[in-house]
Order: sequence, then structure tokens, then C-alpha cells
Amino acid sequence: MEEDIDVVGEAGTAAEALARVPAARPDVAVLDVRLPDGTGVEVCRDIRSRDETIRCLMLTSYADDEALFDAIMAGASGYVLKAIRGSELLSAVRDVAAGKSLLDPDATRRVLERLRGGQGVPGAAGGDDRLARLTEQERRILDLIGDGLTNRAIGQELHLAEKTIKNYVSSVLAKLGMERRSQAAAYVARLQAERKD
Repeated sequence: MEEDIDVVGEAGTAAEALARVPAARPDVAVLDVRLPDGTGVEVCRDIRSRDETIRCLMLTSYADDEALFDAIMAGASGYVLKAIRGSELLSAVRDVAAGKSLLDPDATRRVLERLRGGQGVPGAAGGDDRLARLTEQERRILDLIGDGLTNRAIGQELHLAEKTIKNYVSSVLAKLGMERRSQAAAYVARLQAERKD
């Protein structure tokens, strides 16, 4: 019904989205965080690793800080709650299409508070002797994860294959005792904040 917005495809599962999005090449993919066969965050990460021109807007029912961390790390441009009104969702799609970063203000505030205080950030507590376990290359990759780069972008930055970066990321997470990129990003942010203090 909006003159400047065309729906070029729909999908009900992660598998369908991964098959249809590359073919439809939308400017913006609106992704539900929770899907029957996976997560919208995984779909976002996969889409963005194949084509960084496709922007992703995450839609969720829950103000879940961990999912927000994951969405940011996957390269999402926006994260809004399903309680959003239709007109606000259209504005969000337009903003993301225009290259703006759009994150729900309440969720963003909570994430920033966690980062600043280090409160409840998994893997961020305790001794930083874990950094000593990392090789120089792994430290560089950890810093780039902290900057929000995808595996592909890190590979381009360091002139390495994306698969090699994926292996490095797995090694970094294992050495730090973490399971998710978002935990590593929060850890880097906390270290940077501590250095400033």
C-alpha cells in the first residue's frame, strides 16, 4: 500500500529465508528473531556474509539483551519490538534502507548499561589472563569482532579466507571460555572501557 515499498518475497522459516532472500535481493530483510527452524540472527549473519548490501531489520516479541547482542554481531541494522505500530515499522524499514542504524531505545539503553557496568555480560567477569592465551593474530581478530565486523569483513581486513577466520573465531571463543561472538564483543567493550578509566 506504500508507494515506495514493495514486498519482494516472504518466508516462514530460516531455510526458506536463506533460499529466497538471495534470489529476491531485497534492500531490507525484515527477520523474526525466533523462527521454527532456527533464528533470524543466524539468517541475518548468513545473508550479510553473502551480500553486505542487504540490510536486516530484526523483529522480536521480547526485549532480550542477548539476542540484541547477537543481532548486532550478525550485522543487523535495526532491532525493534513487535509491539511497534505499523506506521513506525514502515519508518523503521525506510530508515534501515537509507543506511541508518535503528535499535530499540529501551533495549539499547540496557545493553549500554551492561557494557558500561560489565553487569551480567557473560564471559566478561574475572581475570583477563585469558588474553594471554591468545596469539597475536587471535588478539587482532578479537578486536575486529569488538568492532562488529563479520567473518567476511575480518577476512578482507586481514587478507585471509572467510573459512580461516571462522576457525580463528572458534579458537578465540574457546580460549576465552565463551560460546557466542556477542560475548566476545561485550568483553572487548568492557576492556576498552576499563582502559579509558
